[in-house]
Amino acid sequence: MFYNFGHLILHPIIVEHILDNLVWNALNSGNKHLANGNETVKYFDKEVSPFVGLKETSDDNFQLLYDTIPFDGAFGFVTNDEVSIPAPWKIARHMKVLQMVFDKPLETIATTDEIIALGEPNIPEMLTLTQLTNPGPFADRTIDFGHYKGIFKDDKLIAMAGQRMNPYQYAEISAVCTHPDHLGKGYAKQLLLDQIRRIQGASGIPFLHVLATNTRAKDVYESLGFETRKEISIYIIQKDSAVS
Repeated sequence: MFYNFGHLILHPIIVEHILDNLVWNALNSGNKHLANGNETVKYFDKEVSPFVGLKETSDDNFQLLYDTIPFDGAFGFVTNDEVSIPAPWKIARHMKVLQMVFDKPLETIATTDEIIALGEPNIPEMLTLTQLTNPGPFADRTIDFGHYKGIFKDDKLIAMAGQRMNPYQYAEISAVCTHPDHLGKGYAKQLLLDQIRRIQGASGIPFLHVLATNTRAKDVYESLGFETRKEISIYIIQKDSAVS
C-alpha cells in the first residue's frame, strides 16, 4: 500500500521522490500503456524505447529482468546512485546525467516559427534527423510516447522535440534536436517552450536530462528556467543470450 501526495510517493517506511525511480514509475503510470513485464521488472518494446525499470535494485531483480525480456540488445537503466550491475549483464556505457525540472510559471513568449504536430508520415524524417544529431535513443515507434512537434523549412523537418517518460504528473521533454545546418536560430528554444506550455496546460511538471559534461545545453536549459534536481546515472547494459 502506498499514498501519492504531490511530488512524493509515501510508503509505510520509505519516502521517495517520484523521479528517484522514474522509469519504473513511468511504466506504472503515464507510460503504462507501453509497458511489458511483471510486478517486479518492466520494459518497453524495443521499437519504442530501450529503457527498463526495476521495482527495487537488486541482483535477483537484474537476473529476473534478464530472463524476462524476450529479446537481446542494449538497454538503459536509470538510477540515483552508482550501482554494481551483475552478470550476465554487460556494461556498455555509464553516463552521468543532470536531471533538470521546470517547476515555476512560464512567462508568455511568442513563437516566431510555425510548430507542427508530427505523426506517422513524419517518422522517416524524424529517424533521419535523430540519427544525424543523436539526441538520445529514438526508434521506429518512439513516436508512440506522443506529443512530438517539429519545425519545417522548405518542406523539410529541421528541428523537433517530444515527450518520453511520464511518471505521474511529471513529463520528460526528449529528443530535442536541430539539423546542423540550422543551429543558432532559436528553433530548439521555441520547441522547448511549446512543450513546457503543453505540459503545464495539462497540470504537469516538465523535466529533462542532459549529460553532465554538456555545459552548453545545461546553460540553455537554465536560461529557460530549468533547475538541476540531482545528478543521476544511466547505465547502458547489454543482453546477449548467445554468449552469456
